[in-house]
Amino acid sequence: MTLLIAGTVRVPPENLAALKPHMLAMLAASRAEDGCLTYSYGEDVAEPGLIRVFEAWRDQAAIEAHFKAAHMATWRAACAEHGVSDRKLFAYEVASERPL
Repeated sequence: MTLLIAGTVRVPPENLAALKPHMLAMLAASRAEDGCLTYSYGEDVAEPGLIRVFEAWRDQAAIEAHFKAAHMATWRAACAEHGVSDRKLFAYEVASERPL
């Protein structure tokens, strides 16, 4: 069963430019992980500093391995350094999909 992770985090808009290299590194490392189907961040166009997160993982084991990956510690440190807050992420179990 595919697992989706979706939600938001906030970063002070004045810190976003400094955080972006860390975001790109996190994307690259996460996308290279076994079981990662997609991994993305997007800044909300109406709310500067609101970052939308969307991930898809093959299964629970893949997401658990992701949480233990070395690049997660680096990412957490960068988030703390740049004031990332208000983390609201949710996991969804997907039984099937179809094109719209």
